[in-house]
Amino acid sequence: MTPVISVLLFIVGILLALIGLAASIALHEVGHLVPAKLFKVRVPQYMIGFGPTLWSKRIGETEYGLKAIPLGGYISMIGMFPPKHRGEAPRDGGTGFLNTMIEEARSASNESIEPHEVDRTFYNLPVWKRLVIMAGGPLMNLVLAVILFLIVFSGFGIFQSTTTVDALAQCVVAQNQQDEVDASTCSTPSPAVAAGMQPGDEIVAIDGRTVTGWPDVSATIAASAGVPLEITVLRGGAETTLTVTPAVNTVYQRDEFTNQILEDDAGNPLTKEVGFVGFYVTQERQQMPPAYALEFTGRYIGQVGQIIISMPERVVDMWNAGFMGAERDPNGPMSVVGVGRITGEVAAEQSIPVGDRAATIIMLLASLNVALGVMNLIPLPPLDGGHIAAAIVDGLRRMFAKLFRRPPPGYFDTAKLIPVTMVVSVLLMAMTALFVYVDLVNPVRFLE
Repeated sequence: MTPVISVLLFIVGILLALIGLAASIALHEVGHLVPAKLFKVRVPQYMIGFGPTLWSKRIGETEYGLKAIPLGGYISMIGMFPPKHRGEAPRDGGTGFLNTMIEEARSASNESIEPHEVDRTFYNLPVWKRLVIMAGGPLMNLVLAVILFLIVFSGFGIFQSTTTVDALAQCVVAQNQQDEVDASTCSTPSPAVAAGMQPGDEIVAIDGRTVTGWPDVSATIAASAGVPLEITVLRGGAETTLTVTPAVNTVYQRDEFTNQILEDDAGNPLTKEVGFVGFYVTQERQQMPPAYALEFTGRYIGQVGQIIISMPERVVDMWNAGFMGAERDPNGPMSVVGVGRITGEVAAEQSIPVGDRAATIIMLLASLNVALGVMNLIPLPPLDGGHIAAAIVDGLRRMFAKLFRRPPPGYFDTAKLIPVTMVVSVLLMAMTALFVYVDLVNPVRFLE
């Protein structure tokens, strides 16, 4: 293919990322919109993006539209903030600015409420309904992620090891020493080389027992360090038996998703000693059962959660990668720009089959939805998790009042969280700007 076609494919990949992001945001807001409508809350606006409105159309009592900056979305519900408690005096002095900001937000939330619509306000809903509405967005992203993972795992399939030899290792090198040893100069050949194993050999039996697949072969070899094995291979249509004695080798311990298992304290990879023969096998796509998508999503949610918990440290790493010349962590966070760039690289890589490119792009979009869903559950306003936390606090206040036979408390005044909302918003915008900059000057190279 010509360079022009590669550039066009790169652009197509970026467009796919943008479309996927917009669709994910739109569905996230649908996750809020549908329960809000079911609970009779009036929703004046459903918008994708921020800034100037590019297009809008009113359907019923809701205006649906697109805005210029496609980096988010929102639905507006009447009564997001409750009215001021009776008898509450306005703040003054050094808190005048904050008080003005709080009251302006409260007024904007309540100015369009007609007297007959008080029962349709968000603040007037039972706690459980508020929780359903605010959790609907993140839940929609996680459901979408499961669907996308399901398409890849059960549709395209994932690469699994076969029992056919692809290449041989020339010598035995521990995984935690691979950067220190030159395999081309080793004096002792690997057991596979010493036994005469060849690329293309298909392992059919070990010690006369028919193997059931690569996990069977791998487990048998790993448990047989120093024990001679009679490995029967199919070579050129005929069976050949080779005597192989697995050497003792140190390897990283991995979970069912091939991720390295780390020590609890130091964070270093755990290793173990196993039998080692020294050959690599071919990889083929195999379809997985639907339960695998659910299990993988759960595991990935945990990984995203760990990234969020360590975000201050990762922000420092991103700063160093952008301004101090530090190496970029390929497993670290990235912005939408980084995701778009990777999607473009995958789409333009002509050496990868079209099906594999499509599966990779779908995986990226699924991962993006997990990140959107988990990020929005952080219990800080303006994120959905902040509204969820406020509803839970309100519910606990009412529960304890009822438990101790006290009068029902007034509405939990979420408007007073506006200063926190502003601080969090500024921090999120600053972090986004940093990540975008680093993705431009020091991007993750997905195909390297």
